[in-house]
Amino acid sequence: MAELTLPKNSRVGKGKTHEAPAGAKRVKAFQVYRWNPDDGGNPHTDTYEIDLDACGPMVLDALIKIKNEVDPTLTFRRSCREGICGSCSMNIDGTNTLACLKPIEEVKADVKINPLPHMPVVKDLVPDLTLAYAQYRSIEPWLQAETAPPPDVERRQSVEERAELDGMWECILCFCCTTSCPSYWWNGDRYLGPAVLLAAYRWIADSRDEATGKRLDALEDPFKLYRCHTIMNCTQTCPKGLNPAKAIGKIKELMVERQG
Repeated sequence: MAELTLPKNSRVGKGKTHEAPAGAKRVKAFQVYRWNPDDGGNPHTDTYEIDLDACGPMVLDALIKIKNEVDPTLTFRRSCREGICGSCSMNIDGTNTLACLKPIEEVKADVKINPLPHMPVVKDLVPDLTLAYAQYRSIEPWLQAETAPPPDVERRQSVEERAELDGMWECILCFCCTTSCPSYWWNGDRYLGPAVLLAAYRWIADSRDEATGKRLDALEDPFKLYRCHTIMNCTQTCPKGLNPAKAIGKIKELMVERQG
């Protein structure tokens, strides 16, 4: 697998240009990262000229049009097309986001599309998220309680307790935040990253969960938590408007409180 560096530092060659159909009046060029592990070639950028009058409004619409009508070899992930599944996360115009939520008209020049940065690439725009998902599993993202639930009813929360989870349960694990974090770029094998730490705090903050001490013990590590330097890239790039940096700060506060 190839490893993608930041777009501005990447050594990606120039590939083919697919011109727009004759007579197209509103043409937009999409410069798309291409790499196929099976052909032995180097990464390159192919340019696709798209007639916007025959295309939907989002970048994902353009990618689907390219795959369906221009180049069926183009590979990318997508599913819901509604900003819910997180499958189509990629770097568009220099920012990590979801292709299904990124309007083409917001990009004034050519639309530059790359995989999520600093992740191994499976093919074209598909990053290998094996490590990220393993890190997510490591924080045991499920309710843990020794106390038996009330008979015939769910474990209840007050309105205030439930509100503590807002801004965390909405995470769709697109990993836009994690792959925008320089600390994760350099220490991804040991630093858990913003998305996973946001998920960790979601369970720490849950009034129904009884494993807070265990969860904090698991995060008490020079790298797992403390590689966060509050750069705020994670919060700025989150396509759902969440604030992973705030959640990480809350975990650090709890660490200080238990030590005091």
